[in-house]
Amino acid sequence: MSRYRPPTAPASKYITPQGAQRLRDELHELWQVERPLVTQAVSAAAAQGDRSENAEYTYGKKRLHEILRRVRHLRKRLEGMTIVDVAAPGARRDARRVYFGAWVRVEDEDGERRWLRVVGPDEFDMAEGYVSMDAPLGRALLRRAIDDEVVVELPPGPRRLTILEIHYGPRP
Repeated sequence: MSRYRPPTAPASKYITPQGAQRLRDELHELWQVERPLVTQAVSAAAAQGDRSENAEYTYGKKRLHEILRRVRHLRKRLEGMTIVDVAAPGARRDARRVYFGAWVRVEDEDGERRWLRVVGPDEFDMAEGYVSMDAPLGRALLRRAIDDEVVVELPPGPRRLTILEIHYGPRP
């Protein structure tokens, strides 16, 4: 069995100002707050002597590697991001169509209505109703208009959604 994994498709490089700020805050927290604490704990554990049987040292080093890996990822992602402020005047082409950053009210086949926001892959959170523009649902919604019917292929089967409203700006 080979270890080879085909390269993944690059994620979209768009992000809202709020999403960029959230990533910057996480980067600051990891680099300025958590990393120094873990580094200090690892130093104290190393000073105790035998490192081979020192669990605090071992787990501290692992946590430090996790922090550094996440910091590298965040810096790399933030470096190439395009921040799109959809609330700014003239930021969108057509307010009657779904573009990046839009809040979309949809109704499913069961009559359930909900608001979804099309965002970049680095800020999606289904608990908030955010959908990545790279996800099947996000791709299906992009460039659609009010009253358009969208069919999304999900593992249980296709799901039909009707677009009821489109809103740009703060959460409706």
